[in-house]
Amino acid sequence: MTPTTPPPKRHPYAQWAPDARALDLVGDKWTLLIVRDLAPGPRRFVELQRVLPGISTEQLRSRLNRMVADGLLTRQRYREVPPRVDYELTPRSRELLPVLAALARWGLDWAWTAPREGEAIDIGAILRVAPSLIAAAPGVAGTAELTVIRPDGTLCHYAITVGAGTATIVEAPAPDAAARIAGSEADWIDALGPGADRSALKITGGAALASVVLDGIGGSAQRASRAA
Repeated sequence: MTPTTPPPKRHPYAQWAPDARALDLVGDKWTLLIVRDLAPGPRRFVELQRVLPGISTEQLRSRLNRMVADGLLTRQRYREVPPRVDYELTPRSRELLPVLAALARWGLDWAWTAPREGEAIDIGAILRVAPSLIAAAPGVAGTAELTVIRPDGTLCHYAITVGAGTATIVEAPAPDAAARIAGSEADWIDALGPGADRSALKITGGAALASVVLDGIGGSAQRASRAA
């Protein structure tokens, strides 16, 4: 894929204010979701297409070119057949992850419902922002493996590692996980939806670690704190 010069901003805010300057860079449709979906690590163009249903090929190509030009992404080419190009977050865009987490918390508190008709469902889209949502708990650390069984039987694995005040995610199995949480896509919808019904999820291993992870992802801890 040959990079092209990104087009100029179509709708710049043209205002001397730090929030307006930030929105000039990340306020376009899809930009923040691209940052979210690259949080676990680099992805190829086709992988981004897969996790961003609804974006056209041309839209994605244009947005990636723009983000590379703005210093939000790096583009790495590999001499392979067929050609391989990976996109990865820069330190500049990684600093947006807490912003995404704050936006997700707001969404959990004020806009969260069961899936609406026509909405694409990808549990991974919720999990990718999880590290910035998970609150540290004294004495709780380790890796939790989350498994989503999609309707076609495909298994999607996510490994979330919780440490001293930090959490990370990779999209891969975790053979040495201290806790395991597994369920069908429908089970995860029930668990992460507003009802927070986790009864159908199969949880093995460290119960405290599993609770910290699920509370963070589902926003239960934040809602309980605000209610208090």
